[in-house]
Amino acid sequence: MALRKVFFLTQAACCKTVKFQTSKLLRQNAWLLSANSTRYFSDNIVDKKKDVKETEKVDILGRFFPQSPMSATDEQEVKKEQEKFEQEQKEKNQENEKSWRRMKIGFAVFGGAMTVMGGCMVIEMGAPRRDDEGKPIEDEFSPLPLPLQYLRRTWKELTFYEKMIKEPSREKLLPDPLPAPYQPTYTLVLEFTDVLVHPDWSYQTGWRFKKRPGVDQFLQTVANSDYEVVIFTSENVFMIWPVLDKLDPENKMISYRLFRDSTHFIDGVHVKNLEGLNRDLSKVIVVDWNKQATKFQPDNALILNKWKGADDDTALLDLANLLQTIAMSNVADVREVLRYYSQFEDPIAAFRDNQRRLMEQMAERERDRSDTPLTGSWLRPFTRR
Repeated sequence: MALRKVFFLTQAACCKTVKFQTSKLLRQNAWLLSANSTRYFSDNIVDKKKDVKETEKVDILGRFFPQSPMSATDEQEVKKEQEKFEQEQKEKNQENEKSWRRMKIGFAVFGGAMTVMGGCMVIEMGAPRRDDEGKPIEDEFSPLPLPLQYLRRTWKELTFYEKMIKEPSREKLLPDPLPAPYQPTYTLVLEFTDVLVHPDWSYQTGWRFKKRPGVDQFLQTVANSDYEVVIFTSENVFMIWPVLDKLDPENKMISYRLFRDSTHFIDGVHVKNLEGLNRDLSKVIVVDWNKQATKFQPDNALILNKWKGADDDTALLDLANLLQTIAMSNVADVREVLRYYSQFEDPIAAFRDNQRRLMEQMAERERDRSDTPLTGSWLRPFTRR
């Protein structure tokens, strides 16, 4: 009886467990089916909405931009256009490849030519100098190996040509002064461009030089006022020499002419070194518009405003009066006068004001003299002791 009860209870428990598991599995399957069905239903709704929107878009586009089916001829034309476009692109690519190939060949030829020219230059400039008998002359590079000799000599020659460009062609720019009765006391150094003349260009005449108002009178005045006139310009000799010949055809006013080859080339500026003039700097006046051109001796410079071609300019006439005053006053060192006028932006205007004040003072003195009584002026010689 006991065994029968135990068996009956075990069978009942196992049946309940199986029923519980089966019911649980059935619930899970039902939940999955409901979820899938919901997802499937929602997906169908979204797809339907998309289809509706796309059809609406197509309908709207078709309503505003009606499209008709292409005929066979249109399809052939479109096909021909596509083939033509592809052919043009192919030809363009071929042409680009050819131009790139030509460019590479050009670079190779240019590089080869430069290499050959450089080799010829090294052989020509680096060769040792020879005497009259054709034997090589020993120099400081002779103990070096042969390739290094040629390279060092070539570098020396190149630096020599660079020195010719940057430094004056000679140390003494002017000859020695003349004997005392014939040598003028003062030396006037003038920049030519934008001081005496101004380069002007037009369609009718091309490039020409316009004379500054009063330039002829200015040159005559200073040449007759104990001044040695020297044109010292940074321009090229071949361009300025014919203009100077027309300005002074008889060579009576301009004593010497110096050009670009007589200047120092520093930082892109042609600088004038007055020490090479072979003259006493206490008697040298340089007139220019560029301060950088006279930076070696700024105390000797009279910097004017750059003349740009105005027809109502009178600066040269006032400058002639200033220079004439210096010469008549026998100034021992012109640098003191020039140092005074260098503090003004326009030294000619400053001299004009000083001259006006001097004339007013002289007129006032004459007025005071004329106001003195006649009896007093008549008795003064007799009352002196």
